[in-house]
Amino acid sequence: MAKKTTLLKAYEDLEFLNSSEARILRILAEFLEPQKEFKKHKIIDTIVFFGSARLKSRKDALTELNRFKTINPSTPKLAEELRKAQQQVHMSKYYEDAVELSRRLTEWSMNLETFANRFIICTGGGPGVMEAANRGAKLAGGYSIGLNISIPFEQFMNKYVSPELRFEFHYFFMRKFWFAYLAKCLIVFPGGFGTMDEFFEILTLLQTGKIKKKMLLVVYDEKYWKSILNFDNLVANGVINKSDLNYLNFCNTVDEAYENIVRHFDRHYLNKKESDIIEPRLALK
Repeated sequence: MAKKTTLLKAYEDLEFLNSSEARILRILAEFLEPQKEFKKHKIIDTIVFFGSARLKSRKDALTELNRFKTINPSTPKLAEELRKAQQQVHMSKYYEDAVELSRRLTEWSMNLETFANRFIICTGGGPGVMEAANRGAKLAGGYSIGLNISIPFEQFMNKYVSPELRFEFHYFFMRKFWFAYLAKCLIVFPGGFGTMDEFFEILTLLQTGKIKKKMLLVVYDEKYWKSILNFDNLVANGVINKSDLNYLNFCNTVDEAYENIVRHFDRHYLNKKESDIIEPRLALK
């Protein structure tokens, strides 16, 4: 008698699920898994922190710099390493500011009278400014979200993200979707290519009206960003309108950023019934 062969169902076949033909299923999975968890934990909206993955805390930056007390930078290579260590100490102020701003915003949101979790800190889940923001939320005793991305370097899930709100993405565009979809405020700290990619994607969505909600875009440290990007020259060359600069809310201190963000939420979101601002597909029952 012939032995009965057990066939795998399509959703059990890992070879198929990892094939190009099943790409749409993997994309949908990166939409549905976060949606399920956000609904489960009653998370309505977020405050997203963008910024460099390469920045260090002041403590770690000083530890690195102190190595040179016993090393004579007698070669060009060592001299360059010393310069980088000194710059890391200078840039560590942004890490510390992100910790403090996140902590204060989390404490504020936890004191709101609400049936759900409002204005939860969300980051890319990695090191640098992302770690700082998740760290601040944890210091306050609140939730924070980490939307991690699988890339060959820099990116790993930092230890401060709430364990139940850790997500690993393959597709950049699905990760960006979740950054934008729940956000009522995005804070852009100093960063490099990745930060500018996220920064300008949100700017483009605001400029083209694809984001219709009242989203506040906080650009942290006007001096830094205007030394990197000449926004006024974009206007002068006629490639953007002067009014497009109104999307940029420059803030230079933690106090200034905190006050602007809380004022924005008070004006646009906290004077409405929560049932009026919950997106139907994420409705919480």
